[in-house]
Amino acid sequence: MSGIIRYDQVDISYNGRRVVQDVSFDLKAGEILGIAGESGSGKSTLLKAAMGLLGKDGLVTRGDIWYQDKNLPDLSERDMRPLCGPEIAMIFQTAGTSFIPIRTIRAQIREMMAAHGYTDKKAVETQAQDLLTKLGFTDPRRILDSYPFELSGGMQQRVGVAAAMLLKPKVLLADEPTSALDVTVQKQVIEEMLLARKLFGTAILLVTHNIGVIKAMADTMLIMKDGQMVEYGDVQEILQHPRTSYTKKLLAAVPKLRR
Repeated sequence: MSGIIRYDQVDISYNGRRVVQDVSFDLKAGEILGIAGESGSGKSTLLKAAMGLLGKDGLVTRGDIWYQDKNLPDLSERDMRPLCGPEIAMIFQTAGTSFIPIRTIRAQIREMMAAHGYTDKKAVETQAQDLLTKLGFTDPRRILDSYPFELSGGMQQRVGVAAAMLLKPKVLLADEPTSALDVTVQKQVIEEMLLARKLFGTAILLVTHNIGVIKAMADTMLIMKDGQMVEYGDVQEILQHPRTSYTKKLLAAVPKLRR
C-alpha cells in the first residue's frame, strides 16, 4: 500500500491492555476515508495515535503509522510540533473546547499562525477572512472579533474547521466532527470539509458513528469492531454489498425515512 498517511499492522494498548489490533490502511492525497463502528471499537484511538495524543497510559505497541517517510509514533513531541498544523491537522467532536474562552478568535488564530512562522498580522487576518467567507460566513470580521462563548456550538465547530484549514494541511483528522450538531449544521460542516478538500487537495480521515455522513463524504470506508478491522474498501461497495454479518447489522441500524 502507498499513500500520504499509512497504518501498517498497528496495535495500540492502554495500561497494557490491547484495544486496537492489526489495523492496516492507507489514505491517498485528496481521499476521504470514513471509519465507522460502535462505541469502544477503537475509531478515535486510531486518530489519537497519529497525533501523539494517547496520553501517558496509551502506546502503539506494534506496527507503524507512516506520514510520508516519517513513522509518527517514533517522533518526539518536539519533532511532532512542526507537523501539527501545516502537515496534519485535527478537528475534535467539540471544537469549542480547543479555543481559549477569554481570548478572541482573532488573537488565537494569530498566535497559531505565528507559531508556524506567519507573523504578518494583516496578511493572516486577510487570509482568515477570505477562508471564512469561502466557508460560508457572511460576517467574517465579526467572527474574528468574537470570543468563543459568543458563538453557538455549531458556529464554533465551523470556525474550528476553518482554523484547522488555515495552514492548508495535507491531512485532516476529523474525530466525530458532526455528532454534537443538529442536522442543518451537520450539513454545513460536511460541506465545509468537502470544500477544504476541493480547495487544498486535503486528505481527510473521518471518524463517525453516522453512516449517512460517511455516505455523503467518503471515498473509502473502514468498519471497526472490538479494535479490529471488519471491512475495508470502496464506500459504495460496502454500503450496497456488505460482506460480514456485523456490517449488515450496523447498516440495518441506520434510521430510514418512510414515505
